[in-house]
Amino acid sequence: MNLPNKLTVMRILLVFVILIISFLNIPGEVFGISLKFLIIEIIFIIASITDHYDGYLARKNNQITTFGKFLDPIADKILVVTTMLLLTERGTLPAWIPIVTIFREFLVSGYRLVEAKEGGNVVAANIWGKIKTVTQMIAIMLMLIDSNKFFAFTTATKLPMPWMILNILGSIMMLISVIATIFSGYTYLKNGKDLFKDK
Repeated sequence: MNLPNKLTVMRILLVFVILIISFLNIPGEVFGISLKFLIIEIIFIIASITDHYDGYLARKNNQITTFGKFLDPIADKILVVTTMLLLTERGTLPAWIPIVTIFREFLVSGYRLVEAKEGGNVVAANIWGKIKTVTQMIAIMLMLIDSNKFFAFTTATKLPMPWMILNILGSIMMLISVIATIFSGYTYLKNGKDLFKDK
């Protein structure tokens, strides 16, 4: 297994670390941020960095593999959906966002499997899929350290300025990611519509 693929596998393993920490009782705050979610934030950032470098190293060193093309987007999905569900459980993120995300991921994953079986190709992420992933990760980074609800700045009467900025940026980035999620899913299915025609 080459280094890019090892980084991808590492990203999946870090998700399990995040899950374990989420079940632990870790009291305390740092600068008004829950210590538990601060630890999760740090792990999430490390995992996000591996997402950048696995693709970069694979292209730079000509180490792009079918395994990597298949596993990389799956690792992204597991990381993003897991942290979204944690944010929903905390009350920061409305449930419809991870639901839309999961629905899209099932559709696209199904398309990828059919393409791999029928067309013999493993479909890599397109530009809209990459935009979706980047905006999701930025939004999650912001929302992990901001315990206020999605778009709380529109209803809160006394939201301190640092949290106001975090809430505005996190909410807007998450909204952009939802739009990119829907549009990227549409483009995948549009490009692969011939696969679903009766033969």
